[in-house]
Amino acid sequence: MKRTLYFIICFGFLLLWSSCRKDFEFSPSSGNLEFSKDIVYLDTVFTNIGSSTYNLKVYNRSDEDITIPSVGLSRGEGSNYRLNIDGNAGKLFTNVEILAKDSLFVFVETTVDIEDETTLENQFLYTDKIEFDSGANLQNVELVTLVKNAIFIYPDRDNTTGIIETLTLTVNGEQIETEIQGRELLPEELTFTNEIPYVIYGYAAVPSGETLTVDAGARVHFHANSGLLVSEAASLHVNGQLSTDPELMENEVIFEGDRLEPGFAEIPGQWGTIWLFENSENNIIEHATIKNATVGILSDANADTPTDKLTIENTQIYNSSNYGILGRNTSINAKNLVINNSGQVSFAATLGGKYNVTHSTIANYWNNSFRQFPALLINNFIVDGNGTALLTDLTEANFNNCIIYGNDNPEFLLDELQDDDNTTPPLAFNFKFTNCLIRFQDNNDDFNGANYDLDNEDLYFNNIFNGDPNFRDSSENDLIIGESSSAKEQGDPSFVSQIPSDILGVNRPTSPKPDIGAYQHTTF
Repeated sequence: MKRTLYFIICFGFLLLWSSCRKDFEFSPSSGNLEFSKDIVYLDTVFTNIGSSTYNLKVYNRSDEDITIPSVGLSRGEGSNYRLNIDGNAGKLFTNVEILAKDSLFVFVETTVDIEDETTLENQFLYTDKIEFDSGANLQNVELVTLVKNAIFIYPDRDNTTGIIETLTLTVNGEQIETEIQGRELLPEELTFTNEIPYVIYGYAAVPSGETLTVDAGARVHFHANSGLLVSEAASLHVNGQLSTDPELMENEVIFEGDRLEPGFAEIPGQWGTIWLFENSENNIIEHATIKNATVGILSDANADTPTDKLTIENTQIYNSSNYGILGRNTSINAKNLVINNSGQVSFAATLGGKYNVTHSTIANYWNNSFRQFPALLINNFIVDGNGTALLTDLTEANFNNCIIYGNDNPEFLLDELQDDDNTTPPLAFNFKFTNCLIRFQDNNDDFNGANYDLDNEDLYFNNIFNGDPNFRDSSENDLIIGESSSAKEQGDPSFVSQIPSDILGVNRPTSPKPDIGAYQHTTF
């Protein structure tokens, strides 16, 4: 009896449900679709590089299940846009169903060859439209993409094996094959102009004995795992100039990733590094912005050369997933340098070397993950794969009129090792902070020893500890200081003759004193 009753109830429910629903009875669309947007902007892409995927939502607000007879691109199969509906890719779809009070996602991508189109100043708007239905029921959604022309630099690929060309580098006069994908720049590629952007795949190497010159206003973009490598006896000269409008940065040289969509504008780790290889020489970077790298600049060796291996001035380095600058037993002279937002260390002076940094702002407000190290790291060793420490001299590390700050505490670390062999003369570990604003508060007495004797004027002279730098917006990499900054008028004026203006071209006074850091203060 119970089983019979159960059967009758279930059968009755099925009859009731089927009477309320008219499955598979779809009515043709009447042209009353609604859309999440009238125009889908696919932002900016380089020619022949695919865009991100964008979506459009299509709504059926009616009480009936409907069928859209056709959904397709106005340019048809010749369109450079691609659609995906319900997991199916194509450019024309028929009898697309949407249930009553339901919606449908349409995904859109594009890859455009700029040579196929009429261009204006090496860029153009590529447009099309998605057409829903036809005739009296036709509805359109516009598609718009800005496409830029570029010079592409990439290694060769063997068509048979698929193996990508790798670099052969000169090391101490010997040719060494590497596993680094890339190629050497050709003679006609040794000047990057500001006419159109450059897009680099793999590592573009400056050949030994040559100089890569990057003109003011040039834009250099890197694909994932790509970068610049300056070989032995080669040089990099980045000749950016002060921009008349800091927002436009029209005269600065910009190094960044090759994804131009706004969602990628501040994403760290999109490309590799600018690698100043061992025995490269006379590298000069002026008025540049280096952003979204793994390591902004990697400078290797040559600590004792008469001319600094790297001279860097009026330059900003942001959003490096590991290091802003990583020096390994090298020599760096920096003025008006700004670094922020690094996954590990903003400025790492490792394995000894020689560093002179003046009127610079070394900050780290990284908040994408846990950060193990401070904004500034200075040490005289490196540990190899066997756990053995290699030690060298820290000849000098002078920080003058600098801000060293961030969202952690402390924001500088002096990590010195000495050889256990008592017969060996002590290694040099020379450093000095002069008129700097530093975040360093040792609440638990974790930092002791001679290197952290903050009262020793031979090491720490006239510094301000734990004052407020009053940055305008550190989360947006805006490290201009305000009227209430502890760095205001606290710099040593003796350095003004070397660096008379800040990174924005604002004159530094000698009376009253100049501000500490790369920026003179302003009123917010």
